[in-house]
Amino acid sequence: MKTNKNYKNNNECMKKEYVIYKLSESLKHSAKIENGLFQKYGVKRGLRNEDGSGVLVGLTRIGNVVGYERAADGALNPIPGKLFYRGYDVEDLVHALQEEKRFGFEEVAYLLLSGNLPDKEELAAFRDLLNENMPLTHETTMNILELRGNNIMNILARSVLEMYTFDANPDDTSRDNLMRQSIDLISKFPTIIAYAYNVLRHNNKGRSLHIRHPNESLSLAENFLSMLRHDYTELEARILDLLLILQAEHGGGNNSTFTVRVTSSTGTDTYSSIAAGIGSLKGPLHGGANIQVADMFHHLKENIHDWKNVNEVDTYLTRILNKEAYNKSGLIYGIGHAVYTISDPRAILLKEMARDLAKEKGREEEFEFLELLEERGIAMFVKVKNNGKQVSSNVDFYSGFVYEMIGLPKEIFTPIFAMARIVGWVAHRNEELNFAGKRIIRPAYKDVIEKNLKYVPLSNR
Repeated sequence: MKTNKNYKNNNECMKKEYVIYKLSESLKHSAKIENGLFQKYGVKRGLRNEDGSGVLVGLTRIGNVVGYERAADGALNPIPGKLFYRGYDVEDLVHALQEEKRFGFEEVAYLLLSGNLPDKEELAAFRDLLNENMPLTHETTMNILELRGNNIMNILARSVLEMYTFDANPDDTSRDNLMRQSIDLISKFPTIIAYAYNVLRHNNKGRSLHIRHPNESLSLAENFLSMLRHDYTELEARILDLLLILQAEHGGGNNSTFTVRVTSSTGTDTYSSIAAGIGSLKGPLHGGANIQVADMFHHLKENIHDWKNVNEVDTYLTRILNKEAYNKSGLIYGIGHAVYTISDPRAILLKEMARDLAKEKGREEEFEFLELLEERGIAMFVKVKNNGKQVSSNVDFYSGFVYEMIGLPKEIFTPIFAMARIVGWVAHRNEELNFAGKRIIRPAYKDVIEKNLKYVPLSNR
């Protein structure tokens, strides 16, 4: 027999569930907006034009993403993709670094922050500064050790907000202070992520807890791998360095960078703005896409029996596109991009080195299967969708497989993206706060609800 106390508690729970249910049901109607109204009022849904191009909302001197050119008649013509950092073609930057066999993320970070390529002395001083700032304060370390949760992105955001507390001038938006904060964030992201994962692994998997401090003689990519585990190969470190370079910046219009610019335009502090960017990147339609590609690849390896049979591959990919297989979303993850059409330069550069890593790890057969999926995925998309849209693979198509070959766990795929993109975020924040005539970003929404409703007294409802 239930006690009165238990009965009362159960009754209270039922009341709460009922209130939530009623509010949820009302949302089905209150949030409904007819599709035709968007066209009627000329609303650019998702800040996209009818042709799929982005609505121009700002100017920048930091990065540029090119996937098409506009003809004289206004039509968009697909072209091979290009990505520029401060006017430099990323392909040129990467190939130059690879030719000299140098780790290049720090050099790219300097370029994005300053607008200039550093000379030897400037680069050495910048590397030293990053390494000096990489260790966490005792308070931050202890807070990370005490945090609980299964999502490293949430822990990263909370740790960034925590840094506000230990900053002597957290709200100062002068150029010098913004640059100091930028360097501090770039330096500390790898340490926070590595420590947070080690704690998660200890708490959830019963593994020994190792906290390895960063080494001032190593590159940022090497330091990250060293803090996660004791041993790694040179090729693993170099391909991680490449991924950090490729994901450091992607123009002001990508969702997380735009989030940082929007929040920065209010004059808020650096840590609040960057935490907002982390929240944006966490989404599965943005930075979380590499996990979806990795999960899909595992599914395809299990459900396609002959990895070299084109007909079997085509048949299964067609079923996915027709929402008959896998998660029935109708999506082949890693195929298609909002801007790139014929090719994603990041995917091309990553694929070059991923092939070498697959050989080192003895996983050539899987890599060849992934290449076939890329080729047939594009072909089946064109055939099944038949909408005239040209698509290519994007960087996420290979990044998840690369992370797995390096031996990195899925829990830190998206945090590694943030570890790279923090450079672009702070560069855009600094630009937003320092250009002349700055204004708060404040777009408009058209109210389409019935007007002048008459208030009904509570007793008559």
